[in-house]
Amino acid sequence: MLCQDDGVSSAPVLLWRRLTAEFLGSAFLAAVVIGSGIAAQRLSPGQTGLQLLENAAATAAGLFAIILMFGPVSGGHFNPVVSFVDAFFGGLSWRDAAAYLPAQVAGCIGGAVAANLMFALPAVTISGKHRASAAHFLSEVIATLGLLLVIFALARSGRARSAPAAVGAYIGAAYWFTSSTSFANPAITIGRMFSDTFAGIAPSSVPPFIAAQVLGGVLAVGAIKALYPAITPAEAAGIIVPHHEHAGRAPGRAAHDGTSPSADRPPDPVQPR
Repeated sequence: MLCQDDGVSSAPVLLWRRLTAEFLGSAFLAAVVIGSGIAAQRLSPGQTGLQLLENAAATAAGLFAIILMFGPVSGGHFNPVVSFVDAFFGGLSWRDAAAYLPAQVAGCIGGAVAANLMFALPAVTISGKHRASAAHFLSEVIATLGLLLVIFALARSGRARSAPAAVGAYIGAAYWFTSSTSFANPAITIGRMFSDTFAGIAPSSVPPFIAAQVLGGVLAVGAIKALYPAITPAEAAGIIVPHHEHAGRAPGRAAHDGTSPSADRPPDPVQPR
Protein backbone atom coordinates (compact mmCIF):
# COMPACT_ATOMS: atom_id res chain seq x y z
CA MET A 1 0.00 0.00 0.00
CA LEU A 2 1.25 3.42 -0.88
CA CYS A 3 0.50 6.81 0.55
CA GLN A 4 0.08 9.36 -2.23
CA ASP A 5 0.16 13.13 -2.29
CA ASP A 6 -0.53 14.95 -5.57
CA GLY A 7 0.21 11.83 -7.60
CA VAL A 8 3.62 11.15 -6.04
CA SER A 9 3.95 7.86 -4.15
CA SER A 10 5.89 7.57 -0.91
CA ALA A 11 6.73 4.73 1.47
CA PRO A 12 4.28 1.82 1.80
CA VAL A 13 1.64 2.38 4.47
CA LEU A 14 1.61 -0.44 7.00
CA LEU A 15 -1.67 -2.24 7.61
CA TRP A 16 -1.90 -1.18 11.25
CA ARG A 17 -1.67 2.46 10.21
CA ARG A 18 -4.42 2.00 7.64
CA LEU A 19 -6.62 0.24 10.18
CA THR A 20 -6.01 3.07 12.64
CA ALA A 21 -7.08 5.58 9.99
CA GLU A 22 -10.23 3.59 9.21
CA PHE A 23 -11.04 3.32 12.93
CA LEU A 24 -10.54 7.03 13.61
CA GLY A 25 -12.31 8.12 10.43
CA SER A 26 -15.29 5.90 11.22
CA ALA A 27 -15.37 7.21 14.79
CA PHE A 28 -15.38 10.82 13.63
CA LEU A 29 -18.08 9.99 11.08
CA ALA A 30 -20.35 8.46 13.72
CA ALA A 31 -19.67 11.35 16.09
CA VAL A 32 -20.62 13.85 13.39
CA VAL A 33 -23.81 12.02 12.39
CA ILE A 34 -25.03 11.33 15.92
CA GLY A 35 -23.70 14.48 17.59
CA SER A 36 -25.23 16.80 15.02
CA GLY A 37 -28.51 14.91 15.38
CA ILE A 38 -28.50 15.48 19.15
CA ALA A 39 -27.64 19.15 18.68
CA ALA A 40 -30.41 19.53 16.11
CA GLN A 41 -32.94 18.03 18.51
CA ARG A 42 -31.92 20.44 21.24
CA LEU A 43 -31.61 23.57 19.14
CA SER A 44 -34.73 23.04 17.03
CA PRO A 45 -37.23 21.18 19.24
CA GLY A 46 -40.37 20.00 17.48
CA GLN A 47 -39.13 21.02 14.00
CA THR A 48 -38.30 17.72 12.35
CA GLY A 49 -37.60 19.16 8.91
CA LEU A 50 -35.14 21.70 10.30
CA GLN A 51 -33.53 19.03 12.44
CA LEU A 52 -32.99 16.85 9.38
CA LEU A 53 -31.55 19.79 7.45
CA GLU A 54 -29.08 20.53 10.23
CA ASN A 55 -28.12 16.86 10.55
CA ALA A 56 -27.67 16.46 6.78
CA ALA A 57 -25.60 19.62 6.38
CA ALA A 58 -23.27 18.69 9.23
CA THR A 59 -22.87 15.14 7.93
CA ALA A 60 -22.10 16.25 4.37
CA ALA A 61 -19.51 18.81 5.48
CA GLY A 62 -18.03 16.52 8.10
CA LEU A 63 -17.69 13.57 5.73
CA PHE A 64 -15.84 15.79 3.24
CA ALA A 65 -13.34 16.86 5.92
CA ILE A 66 -12.94 13.36 7.38
CA ILE A 67 -12.09 11.87 3.98
CA LEU A 68 -9.45 14.57 3.49
CA MET A 69 -8.01 13.83 6.95
CA PHE A 70 -7.68 10.06 6.74
CA GLY A 71 -8.00 9.22 3.05
CA PRO A 72 -4.29 9.53 2.20
CA VAL A 73 -3.53 6.78 4.73
CA SER A 74 -6.29 4.20 4.18
CA GLY A 75 -8.27 5.35 1.15
CA GLY A 76 -11.01 6.90 3.30
CA HIS A 77 -13.58 4.10 3.03
CA PHE A 78 -15.20 4.03 6.51
CA ASN A 79 -17.73 1.64 4.96
CA PRO A 80 -17.46 -2.17 4.61
CA VAL A 81 -19.50 -2.24 1.40
CA VAL A 82 -17.11 0.22 -0.24
CA SER A 83 -14.11 -1.84 0.91
CA PHE A 84 -15.47 -5.18 -0.36
CA VAL A 85 -16.62 -3.79 -3.70
CA ASP A 86 -13.17 -2.24 -4.07
CA ALA A 87 -11.64 -5.66 -3.33
CA PHE A 88 -13.87 -7.24 -5.99
CA PHE A 89 -12.38 -4.91 -8.61
CA GLY A 90 -8.81 -5.46 -7.37
CA GLY A 91 -8.23 -2.09 -5.76
CA LEU A 92 -7.84 -3.60 -2.29
CA SER A 93 -6.89 -7.12 -1.25
CA TRP A 94 -9.62 -9.32 0.21
CA ARG A 95 -7.49 -9.76 3.32
CA ASP A 96 -7.27 -6.02 3.85
CA ALA A 97 -10.98 -5.54 3.17
CA ALA A 98 -11.72 -8.14 5.86
CA ALA A 99 -9.37 -6.34 8.24
CA TYR A 100 -10.99 -2.97 7.50
CA LEU A 101 -14.45 -4.25 8.51
CA PRO A 102 -13.93 -4.64 12.30
CA ALA A 103 -11.97 -1.38 12.42
CA GLN A 104 -14.85 0.44 10.74
CA VAL A 105 -17.50 -1.11 12.98
CA ALA A 106 -15.50 -0.53 16.17
CA GLY A 107 -14.84 3.06 15.11
CA CYS A 108 -18.52 3.76 14.53
CA ILE A 109 -19.46 2.30 17.92
CA GLY A 110 -16.73 4.37 19.58
CA GLY A 111 -17.94 7.49 17.78
CA ALA A 112 -21.49 6.88 18.99
CA VAL A 113 -20.28 6.56 22.57
CA ALA A 114 -18.24 9.75 22.22
CA ALA A 115 -21.24 11.66 20.81
CA ASN A 116 -23.42 10.53 23.72
CA LEU A 117 -20.81 11.63 26.25
CA MET A 118 -20.22 15.00 24.57
CA PHE A 119 -23.88 15.83 25.15
CA ALA A 120 -23.91 14.57 28.75
CA LEU A 121 -25.88 11.42 27.93
CA PRO A 122 -25.10 7.91 29.18
CA ALA A 123 -22.23 6.39 27.20
CA VAL A 124 -24.53 3.77 25.67
CA THR A 125 -28.26 4.22 25.09
CA ILE A 126 -29.76 1.57 22.83
CA SER A 127 -32.02 3.23 20.26
CA GLY A 128 -35.73 2.56 20.18
CA LYS A 129 -36.26 4.16 16.77
CA HIS A 130 -37.74 1.49 14.49
CA ARG A 131 -36.97 2.06 10.82
CA ALA A 132 -37.59 -1.32 9.21
CA SER A 133 -40.14 -1.10 6.40
CA ALA A 134 -40.29 -1.96 2.71
CA ALA A 135 -39.76 1.70 1.83
CA HIS A 136 -36.71 1.94 4.07
CA PHE A 137 -35.29 -1.28 2.58
CA LEU A 138 -35.65 0.05 -0.96
CA SER A 139 -34.18 3.38 0.12
CA GLU A 140 -31.06 1.72 1.50
CA VAL A 141 -30.59 -0.36 -1.65
CA ILE A 142 -30.79 2.76 -3.83
CA ALA A 143 -28.70 4.91 -1.48
CA THR A 144 -25.87 2.35 -1.40
CA LEU A 145 -26.01 1.72 -5.14
CA GLY A 146 -25.82 5.43 -5.87
CA LEU A 147 -22.94 6.00 -3.47
CA LEU A 148 -20.82 3.31 -5.12
CA LEU A 149 -21.63 4.56 -8.61
CA VAL A 150 -20.49 8.06 -7.64
CA ILE A 151 -17.24 6.71 -6.19
CA PHE A 152 -16.31 4.41 -9.09
CA ALA A 153 -17.42 6.80 -11.83
CA LEU A 154 -15.02 9.42 -10.50
CA ALA A 155 -12.16 6.94 -10.24
CA ARG A 156 -12.78 5.55 -13.74
CA SER A 157 -12.90 9.01 -15.33
CA GLY A 158 -9.74 10.25 -13.60
CA ARG A 159 -11.57 12.69 -11.31
CA ALA A 160 -10.71 11.08 -7.96
CA ARG A 161 -9.71 14.50 -6.57
CA SER A 162 -13.41 15.40 -6.57
CA ALA A 163 -14.41 12.31 -4.58
CA PRO A 164 -14.37 13.78 -1.04
CA ALA A 165 -16.69 16.61 -2.06
CA ALA A 166 -18.85 14.39 -4.27
CA VAL A 167 -19.32 11.73 -1.58
CA GLY A 168 -20.24 14.37 1.00
CA ALA A 169 -22.65 16.04 -1.40
CA TYR A 170 -24.29 12.76 -2.38
CA ILE A 171 -24.86 11.66 1.22
CA GLY A 172 -26.20 15.12 2.12
CA ALA A 173 -28.66 14.95 -0.77
CA ALA A 174 -29.61 11.34 -0.04
CA TYR A 175 -30.71 12.35 3.45
CA TRP A 176 -33.61 14.01 1.64
CA PHE A 177 -34.45 11.84 -1.35
CA THR A 178 -34.55 8.56 0.62
CA SER A 179 -37.04 7.74 3.36
CA SER A 180 -34.29 6.01 5.36
CA THR A 181 -32.10 9.17 5.39
CA SER A 182 -29.38 7.21 3.58
CA PHE A 183 -27.31 5.22 6.05
CA ALA A 184 -25.72 3.36 3.06
CA ASN A 185 -23.10 1.85 5.40
CA PRO A 186 -23.30 -1.27 7.62
CA ALA A 187 -20.71 0.09 10.08
CA ILE A 188 -22.56 3.35 10.75
CA THR A 189 -25.82 1.40 10.93
CA ILE A 190 -24.41 -0.67 13.80
CA GLY A 191 -22.90 2.39 15.46
CA ARG A 192 -26.15 4.36 15.39
CA MET A 193 -27.84 1.54 17.31
CA PHE A 194 -25.93 2.68 20.43
CA SER A 195 -27.53 6.12 20.69
CA ASP A 196 -31.23 6.57 21.47
CA THR A 197 -31.32 9.97 19.79
CA PHE A 198 -32.38 11.61 16.52
CA ALA A 199 -29.97 9.57 14.36
CA GLY A 200 -30.44 6.26 16.16
CA ILE A 201 -31.82 2.99 14.86
CA ALA A 202 -33.43 0.18 16.85
CA PRO A 203 -31.51 -3.14 16.95
CA SER A 204 -34.42 -4.94 15.27
CA SER A 205 -34.08 -2.60 12.25
CA VAL A 206 -30.34 -3.17 11.82
CA PRO A 207 -30.42 -6.57 10.01
CA PRO A 208 -32.79 -5.46 7.21
CA PHE A 209 -30.80 -2.24 6.77
CA ILE A 210 -27.54 -4.17 6.43
CA ALA A 211 -29.16 -6.68 4.06
CA ALA A 212 -30.37 -3.80 1.88
CA GLN A 213 -26.91 -2.22 1.88
CA VAL A 214 -25.26 -5.50 0.88
CA LEU A 215 -27.82 -5.92 -1.91
CA GLY A 216 -27.09 -2.36 -3.03
CA GLY A 217 -23.39 -3.26 -3.15
CA VAL A 218 -24.07 -6.36 -5.26
CA LEU A 219 -26.21 -4.35 -7.68
CA ALA A 220 -23.47 -1.72 -7.81
CA VAL A 221 -20.94 -4.35 -8.91
CA GLY A 222 -23.20 -5.27 -11.82
CA ALA A 223 -23.85 -1.64 -12.76
CA ILE A 224 -20.15 -0.73 -12.59
CA LYS A 225 -19.22 -3.73 -14.76
CA ALA A 226 -21.89 -2.74 -17.28
CA LEU A 227 -20.98 0.94 -17.39
CA TYR A 228 -17.19 0.57 -17.09
CA PRO A 229 -16.30 -2.94 -18.37
CA ALA A 230 -12.59 -2.16 -18.70
CA ILE A 231 -12.07 -0.82 -15.18
CA THR A 232 -8.61 -1.79 -13.95
CA PRO A 233 -7.25 -2.55 -10.47
CA ALA A 234 -5.25 0.68 -10.67
CA GLU A 235 -8.45 2.65 -11.23
CA ALA A 236 -10.24 0.73 -8.49
CA ALA A 237 -7.36 1.61 -6.19
CA GLY A 238 -8.07 5.27 -6.90
CA ILE A 239 -11.55 5.28 -5.37
CA ILE A 240 -12.13 8.13 -2.91
CA VAL A 241 -8.39 8.59 -2.20
CA PRO A 242 -5.70 6.42 -3.93
CA HIS A 243 -4.38 3.76 -1.55
CA HIS A 244 -3.05 0.79 -3.56
CA GLU A 245 0.33 -0.12 -4.99
CA HIS A 246 -0.97 1.10 -8.35
CA ALA A 247 -1.58 4.52 -6.86
CA GLY A 248 1.90 5.72 -7.71
CA ARG A 249 0.94 5.70 -11.38
CA ALA A 250 -0.74 8.82 -12.57
CA PRO A 251 -4.18 7.95 -13.97
CA GLY A 252 -4.95 8.83 -17.55
CA ARG A 253 -7.35 11.64 -18.34
CA ALA A 254 -10.96 10.47 -18.69
CA ALA A 255 -10.34 6.82 -19.46
CA HIS A 256 -12.43 5.26 -22.20
CA ASP A 257 -13.54 1.63 -22.06
CA GLY A 258 -12.55 -0.50 -25.01
CA THR A 259 -9.56 1.64 -25.95
CA SER A 260 -5.91 1.39 -25.09
CA PRO A 261 -4.48 3.73 -22.42
CA SER A 262 -2.64 5.61 -25.17
CA ALA A 263 -5.98 6.74 -26.56
CA ASP A 264 -6.31 9.12 -23.62
CA ARG A 265 -2.99 10.85 -24.32
CA PRO A 266 -2.55 13.64 -26.85
CA PRO A 267 -0.39 12.77 -29.85
CA ASP A 268 3.31 13.38 -29.51
CA PRO A 269 4.38 16.69 -31.05
CA VAL A 270 6.04 16.49 -34.45
CA GLN A 271 9.78 16.86 -34.02
CA PRO A 272 11.50 19.30 -36.40
CA ARG A 273 13.86 17.71 -38.87
